[in-house]
Amino acid sequence: MRAELKTMSRKELEKLRKDVEVALEKVESREMKLAHDAAAKAAADYGFSLDELNNMPAAVKRSGKSGKSMSAPKYRNPADETQTWTGKGRQPEWYKAAMAEGTDPQTLEI
Repeated sequence: MRAELKTMSRKELEKLRKDVEVALEKVESREMKLAHDAAAKAAADYGFSLDELNNMPAAVKRSGKSGKSMSAPKYRNPADETQTWTGKGRQPEWYKAAMAEGTDPQTLEI
């Protein structure tokens, strides 16, 4: 196939790209439908609909996890106060950028 691509004209390559994009959209749509149907069947096996699972209260979603509670945020992004970090795990990009600029971590503490 690689050698064939080298001999194709720009017009032929653009048509091929368009054909591939259309084929990918069809495959994605078909696979999404299969995934939806499988998820609906799994939910139905437990006596629920997908809508019920999607609208499940947050407390129920968390109850299935281990006994660990979520850590409270320790740091806040001064540029966007909705972005916080507990100080555990991977550092968020805004925190890394602040450190690279020489910001004192204590100034970001909540």
